[in-house]
Amino acid sequence: MTSRATRVLVLNSGSSSLKYQLLDMRDGSRLAAGLVERIGEASSRLVHTPLAGPDAATDGAKRERTEPIADHAAALEAVAAELARDGLGLDSPELAAIGHRVVHGGLRFSEPTVVDDEVLAEIERLVPVAPLHNPANLTGIRTARALRPDLPQVAVFDTAFHTTMPEYAARYAIDVATADAHRIRRYGFHGTSHAYVSRRTAELLGKDPSEVNVIVLHLGNGASASAVAGGRCVDTSMGLTPLEGLVMGTRSGDIDPAVTFHLHRVAGMSVDEIDELLNKKSGLVGLCGDNDMREIRRRVDEGDERARLAFDVYIHRLRKYIGAYSAVLGRVDAVAFTAGVGENAAPVREAAVAGLDTLGLAVDAGLNAVRSDEPRVISPADSRVVVAVVPTDEELEIAQQTFALVRDARTRIA
Repeated sequence: MTSRATRVLVLNSGSSSLKYQLLDMRDGSRLAAGLVERIGEASSRLVHTPLAGPDAATDGAKRERTEPIADHAAALEAVAAELARDGLGLDSPELAAIGHRVVHGGLRFSEPTVVDDEVLAEIERLVPVAPLHNPANLTGIRTARALRPDLPQVAVFDTAFHTTMPEYAARYAIDVATADAHRIRRYGFHGTSHAYVSRRTAELLGKDPSEVNVIVLHLGNGASASAVAGGRCVDTSMGLTPLEGLVMGTRSGDIDPAVTFHLHRVAGMSVDEIDELLNKKSGLVGLCGDNDMREIRRRVDEGDERARLAFDVYIHRLRKYIGAYSAVLGRVDAVAFTAGVGENAAPVREAAVAGLDTLGLAVDAGLNAVRSDEPRVISPADSRVVVAVVPTDEELEIAQQTFALVRDARTRIA
């Protein structure tokens, strides 16, 4: 890595998709972003947006193409070709590293890690606890290593931020030997978002993260809550998998484990059918047939009872976690809403804290109605606890962690 190398390419590989952003770490600016979807199909689609290329006239000029893209290797080569059109090719000496989102890092990976064969093998061993995510993440890493074997590949783990949870918060109350033999414990997810938002919330309050206790509510199609004390996660709602916790778009969240036994014994459902039910046919979509909060709110406003029930169940679970994490933290300085629903759905924010005055929580209706891409306070000036909207930026967090790791390694070598 030369002193000129200040760019980081962030890759988020799904089973049939590849999201990417190229960032300049001198100021965190985005140079390009895009998505390849339906990989392996005849109708594969690449959407590429140059955001700060050498030709200012092309900034934001989205380019789309639909053509067969056979696999992730072909997808990354297509991405490289689009970047090269903007003078941002992957062969540039200004590219410092490639940062990869990896969903599950288990207990071993509590920090961003330069990928080698041993790291790849360990991520592979974690596939049984992240069967939907880690295989795709591995594919992205292997593809990028083949394309640029000379470049540091850095894995940034969704679970890493939550490894600071105390053992009593991370353990399930089952037989210890069985749990340890099969790596059964609470790991938590959305860690890069919770890390970024908790830190940005402290900045919004004008304090160091070590001085702030914050409840982070990451509310998207997937949703999770975390209790962060002095910059360290002490509890989070997702567990062994992303199924536990809040009501989500298609996931049930918390449920009596005996429901699975009942469905098997009484309804004759197989394990795979129950898995699909709880992960893909539950949550908001299971309750009312929609998982888009905007559509649900439209239906509520029109008097739709199923949509009202779905919204009320969603809010009830959210309020339970706010109350629980207030007890876990003891002192709460801020509650931060983030991600697609958290950042954009004012009715969700209002309902989530309504009636929680005894916890010091309230929103100002006027402030809550304001739409902005900037972090902002939406609670009254005299509130004991700050309620804030803090847009997340997981790609920037991954890029910052990646760049810091390779920069520090270069400094040690020098």
